[in-house]
Amino acid sequence: MREKLKALAELQKVDLEVASLRKAADVHPRQLAELERELGAARSAIEAERTRVADIERQKTTLEQNISDEKDKVKKWEARLAEQRSTREYSALAREIDIAKKANQTMSDELVELTKTLGAAREAVKAKEAEFATRQEQLSSRMTELRGKQSQAEGQVKTLEGKRSTVAAGVDATLLRRYETIRKKKLPAMVGVVAGTCQGCNMNVPPQLYNNLRVSLGTDICPSCNRIIYAVEALETPAAK
Repeated sequence: MREKLKALAELQKVDLEVASLRKAADVHPRQLAELERELGAARSAIEAERTRVADIERQKTTLEQNISDEKDKVKKWEARLAEQRSTREYSALAREIDIAKKANQTMSDELVELTKTLGAAREAVKAKEAEFATRQEQLSSRMTELRGKQSQAEGQVKTLEGKRSTVAAGVDATLLRRYETIRKKKLPAMVGVVAGTCQGCNMNVPPQLYNNLRVSLGTDICPSCNRIIYAVEALETPAAK
């Protein structure tokens, strides 16, 4: 019985190592996703600035065209001014020319401010692009490191799973089936009983059950947590005679 118990204990040791590795490795995908989100947010910020620059450039182009159109209109009106025979028509046209010039001056002032705004926006884009390039390099390095760790963990798990197949082959078939059923729900699936207390649920097992485990050095099922239980003495090295 002791040898069967030892074989199962060895199998569970491998399973616990696999579970520990997988739990540790689970953090890598989450960290990678967080870094991807950070990069995505930085990219979005740059795109927002670029969109702003493009909008200002369109406004500037439109304003420049409007100013040009108004200047052409004023030139035509000024050419017509000398042709006016009526004082009233002359005054009316002169007033229109004056209004157009003032409007043009207002648009020219707006163009100056818009040009300043455009320059500042372009500088903001450059600053964010430089900041992004630096951060991207840092995050890319970290992401490469995380992918390496993830790959390493996957390799270790694969190695242990190969070892598990070998170890499982040496476990008693009936005991293995029971163990696999419990393992799907909880791990460890097999725990020791110390001084009558199950180490899985910390509940006392019936005294007779505990005595049977100590005498037989075999296994049973905990009435409280349904794990496979054994007396810890069963896995202790017998004292030399």
